[in-house]
Amino acid sequence: MTKAYLVAIQRQHQPDWEVEDNLSELSDLAMDAGIEVIGHFTQKKDRPESATLIGLGKVLEIEAVLEDEEMVIFDDELSPGQQGNLSEMLDAPVIDRTQLILDIFAQRAQSSEGKIQVELAQLNYMLPRLMGKGTGLSRLGAGIGTRGPGETKLETDRRRIRKRISDLRQELEDVKKARDLQRVGRDRKEVPLVALVGYTNAGKSTLLTALTGEETYIADQLFATLDPKVRKWQLTKENWVFLSDTVGFIRKLPHTLVAAFQATLDEVLYADLVLHVVDASHPKMEEQMAAVEEVLKEIGCDNEAIYVYNKIDRVDEPLNVQTPHQAVSALTGENLLKLAQTVWELLANQYVIRSFHFPFDKMAMLSMLRDNGEILAEEFMSDGAIVKARVKPSMAAKLSFWQCEDRSRNTPR
Repeated sequence: MTKAYLVAIQRQHQPDWEVEDNLSELSDLAMDAGIEVIGHFTQKKDRPESATLIGLGKVLEIEAVLEDEEMVIFDDELSPGQQGNLSEMLDAPVIDRTQLILDIFAQRAQSSEGKIQVELAQLNYMLPRLMGKGTGLSRLGAGIGTRGPGETKLETDRRRIRKRISDLRQELEDVKKARDLQRVGRDRKEVPLVALVGYTNAGKSTLLTALTGEETYIADQLFATLDPKVRKWQLTKENWVFLSDTVGFIRKLPHTLVAAFQATLDEVLYADLVLHVVDASHPKMEEQMAAVEEVLKEIGCDNEAIYVYNKIDRVDEPLNVQTPHQAVSALTGENLLKLAQTVWELLANQYVIRSFHFPFDKMAMLSMLRDNGEILAEEFMSDGAIVKARVKPSMAAKLSFWQCEDRSRNTPR
């Protein structure tokens, strides 16, 4: 197993706990990438060195303990020049948090869309670093930070990489168009879309399975889920919604990844309601929530949202959560029915249930209703069809002429 030292700088007014927490998270990332962390270094520095990020004395301190086959991982993103300089001075592979996350993404992506997005992020990261002999990258070989789609691209020239980036962007644009078509199909049926967002490992996939009854890949790992999923969530006996899972967020999430995963994150932008899943048992819960909010802000998401405080089975004291926010356990099922009821109450204002009576010579209106609403019940009588459906108020208004006056008598049960 590859061994590594972690390095972080502490800026002015930055509390000790924040640096320690960042290093702890970096250690978890390294472990998920198959790296054994054998130590760490920190340096208080208001102005990072332009050539090496850390001071020369700290570089020499790290060099003194490095042995063959060991590497160094920086918590801050390194510039191409800094990475090359440090790699030469330490005579060892040097990567940063961004490259480590990209490596994990390369291991986890399963769908063609996920692989496209990861490769695009990798190439955008690597392109400015392919200078001269590419010393910094050449030291890495085919190991940590270069595996997956990017591995076969390291020896190609800049022109070919730019061409590949252009091709990948076009492929992602095609993915976006396909998603838009799927979204139009969902919109025509007037079925709400609810999106799950949250810090990585907050329990979104477990919650998705618990709410929908459909199995998804679940693991106690950072970024266990990269590929988006859309499932049917039955809120009440008659009402259901589409429930979409998204990639987990993290502090210092690389901008290249946010940009590359825009097609996936668009699901959040189009959602009628966002469920921000929070690990209620995590000691830095509020900091994780802030990190998620920052990414949502970056992608321009200001949709209505409620907090879902998950993993309350691991919390000693009951949480004081105000409505509409909910405290649940995806593992035990506690309060999941209450969550469904809350979601439906919030969405109910956007949709109405109406009953209509269409004579046989007005079946075109019934077809319109099928295309633009959810049919809950229907019954054919001697003088036409009686249909109960859930629609948006605008569609109900268009069909108001055929709305049943006595719904209690005419609506099929």
